[in-house]
Amino acid sequence: MKIIGTGRAHPSQVVTNAMLEQFLDTSDEWIKTRTGMSERRVISSEKLEDLASEAAAKAIEDAGLTAADIDYIICSNVVNEYITPGLSCIIQGAIGAKCACVDVNAACSGFIYALDMADDRIKSGKAKNILVVAAEEPTRMVDWKDRSLCVLFGDGAGAVVVTEGEGLICSRLTTVSKTDCLHYVRRLEPTPYITKEEHSAPMYMNGKEVFKTAVLSSSRDIKTLLSEAGLQPSDIKYYVLHQANMRIIEAIANWLKLDMSHFPTNVERCGNTSSASTALLLDELSREGKLQKGDKILLSAFGAGFTTGACIIEWTK
Repeated sequence: MKIIGTGRAHPSQVVTNAMLEQFLDTSDEWIKTRTGMSERRVISSEKLEDLASEAAAKAIEDAGLTAADIDYIICSNVVNEYITPGLSCIIQGAIGAKCACVDVNAACSGFIYALDMADDRIKSGKAKNILVVAAEEPTRMVDWKDRSLCVLFGDGAGAVVVTEGEGLICSRLTTVSKTDCLHYVRRLEPTPYITKEEHSAPMYMNGKEVFKTAVLSSSRDIKTLLSEAGLQPSDIKYYVLHQANMRIIEAIANWLKLDMSHFPTNVERCGNTSSASTALLLDELSREGKLQKGDKILLSAFGAGFTTGACIIEWTK
């Protein structure tokens, strides 16, 4: 497959570190030092499905297509107000598409998992033009009294349209069941027959363990893909990494012995937007004219599970 269109949508509410100081025992310096974040976009009056549909419509327009040209929709999403139907179904109706669609939850790696699935479907001949959307509102999963966690996240939606082509050089997906370090559990509706102990709690994250696992996993995936593609680290124009934390991105750059010019970021402005982060950043780079035909880009992400996903693509727009 190859990418032929990109789009994104952000909530209107900007939450700065100074605003968080008003109700949390924290400071701008404390947050910046540990995360690199200065502000984030947080859902207030918007609905996630509207942001997702806006990003999707922009990607379709950028691709020079209409919704009628879309054969399949894959939406990466961890949580939203709808348990069912899937967010992809809601997007389909909002943009006026008439095609099959499916949701995938691979946590923050979900956008790359969805790209891999799209490539497989195109190779099988079952679709030609696929809309891939990553729409997330992780700010609704955290305790906003927990200064160590709530400062990390932002909301948003990114999308791409892919079609038949030679844009995907190689990809790698991994999962290791490791739920203890990062999870979010919700209690379901009661029944007259439930006797097991149940609980509901905001997101839990062991920051040190996630940091270590993220750096090691992403570095391993990058090394494997570069070797498979016969490339050197400097052959990649941009490493579009999951925007979880600036310190993680800097650690991976140091491991590769590359300067930060190869590592574009938006975490300082958007926070950790889960699986939407790589899609959002890809659209930024495209619309700012920073991607040229033939550029090689490496996407890498990691998330709860523990899942990782990475791929090398050649920009063909």
